[in-house]
This record gives sequence, C-alpha cells and structure tokens, in this order.
Amino acid sequence: MISRRIFLVGIASLVATPLAAGAQQAGKLWRIGVLMSLYSPDADPPQALRQRLRDLGYVEGQNLVIDWRYQLDDFNRLPALAAELVRLKPDIIVADATVAVRAAMQATATIPIVMNSADAVGGGLVSNLARPGGNVTGVTRMLPEMSAKRLQLLKEAVPTVSRVAVLWSPATPWHAAMLKEVEAAAPSLRIQPIAITVRNREDFGNAFAEIASGRVDALFVTQMMTPAARGRLVEFAAKKRLSTMFTNRDYVMAGGLMSYAPNFSEMFRHAAQYVDKILKGANPADLPIEQPTKFELIINLKTAKALGLTIPQALLLRTDQVIE
Repeated sequence: MISRRIFLVGIASLVATPLAAGAQQAGKLWRIGVLMSLYSPDADPPQALRQRLRDLGYVEGQNLVIDWRYQLDDFNRLPALAAELVRLKPDIIVADATVAVRAAMQATATIPIVMNSADAVGGGLVSNLARPGGNVTGVTRMLPEMSAKRLQLLKEAVPTVSRVAVLWSPATPWHAAMLKEVEAAAPSLRIQPIAITVRNREDFGNAFAEIASGRVDALFVTQMMTPAARGRLVEFAAKKRLSTMFTNRDYVMAGGLMSYAPNFSEMFRHAAQYVDKILKGANPADLPIEQPTKFELIINLKTAKALGLTIPQALLLRTDQVIE
C-alpha cells in the first residue's frame, strides 16, 4: 500500500507540540471516553488514536485512562453508552460518526467532544466549520462533496456502467446533499442514477428487491452498514454481478470492487491532536473543524476478475492500494 498523509495541517493551533510540553502535568491522570458506532476498540482506526496519544505523551496506566464504549448493531443503545461515559467524568469524549456524536451531545453540553463525523454542518452537529462554538470540534469527512468524484471513478473503472443504484437513507441528513451531487454529475457521465432507500444501518428493507428489478449494473453505496449487513450487501452484489463503489475501505476488504475515501486511521490520529490541544487548555469552540484534503482509492482486483472486468491501467497507476 502506498501510504499518503491525508491532512495538510495548516492551522497553527493544531500543530503537534514537543513531547515534553505535551501531556506532562505532575500527578495528573487524564480520562478520555471513546464512543464508537463504526469500529470496535481493537480495529485499526481507534488503535491509531491510542498510538498517536502515546506519541504525544499520554500513556495508559501512567497519565491516561481510556474508557471504550461501542455499539455496532443496535444504535439505539448509543445514548445510554454516552450517558455511561459522562458518569465517568471524562476530560474529553471522542466519537466516531454522526450518530455517536449526537448521542454524546445529548449526554453533555459541557464535556468537550472531538468528532470524526461524516458531515459536521449537514449533520446538524455544528453551524460553522471555522468557529464551531459549543463543546464540539474535530474532523469531518466531506462525503457529500466527493460524491461526483466517486461516480466518475466508477465510470472510469467500468466504462459500460449506465444504470447505478444509489443506496441512501432519508434519516441521514447529508444523504440528500449526496444525491444532489450524484444527480448533477450523472448526465455528463452518461449514467442514470436510481435512488434506493435503505431503512437503517442494519436493515435493507426492500432495497435488494428494488435493485434486482431495476436493471442496474452497479451500486453506489454511501450508507454505512453494520458488519453483518455489510457482508450481506457484498454477497448480494457478487451474486448479481454488480460493480460497486463505497465510501469505506472495509467494504472493499470484504469483497467490494472499489472505494474512494479518507484514511480513517489517519483521521483518528488527527483527532488525537485535537484531544492534546484541548487537554492543554484550548477551547473546543475556538478550534476550527478540519476536512481531509486527500483521499485513498482502493480497488479489489480479485473482485474485478470475478466480475469479468479489466480495470484500466491508467486508473490502477493512481490507486493507493490494489487487492490481489
């Protein structure tokens, strides 16, 4: 894999400080709560958060306690998990997606929250990226804005694609903006997008039946599904011989065709810098929310071969990781 740094850290307040000036406060034991809806604690992205905190001088068992709470299937439990964390009186809460950030915001208006969210403004988490106000800051992923690019890459990989099922959820605020981006880009690519509603992250509802009857030849998936639902989706796409574009590399690792997304481990490392700055006294209301400036293209050649596809060499040369 070609490693690329996805953030250009241009905000002086977030530049990492020397270790000696970092977590060192005599006798201080910091407590961080981590609330996740996408990952278990042993997954690479949250482990990247832990490692970056260590690099900054925060060592578990010495001057740091991390309380992990996660729920990958029943998101209705997230508010209760957030309340558990608040009762532990953490110095900061880190949350990994919009649904988790919202749960944390419902649980506290005073404890700083460092987010790793799909769409900070469109998701209603903050009103302004430059000066978020309140107790929430962190990293947002620019998923709606990159939808046209993803559609373009899908067409470049599979030039014969013409009817694309776009899986979306009306319950996810930024999905409406994503649909507009896709619909605006589709005519120039000679693609007809077919909007398919997904009920939630565990339940596809009638989506599979609609896809099967819609004569589509590709899936454009922005809805984040639970691990079990992700497996069902990838299996369905393989059975129906559908090309797939995702916003998360995990789907490609599971057998999807391609993804174009930020490196989530790098985003968690960057979130650690927000944690560091806030623990040193910065006000989250004054820390601008950052967006990724580079994205990773990942292609599964095993899946391409199973679909009878030949990915253009020009595209492979621009790919960050090829799965063979």
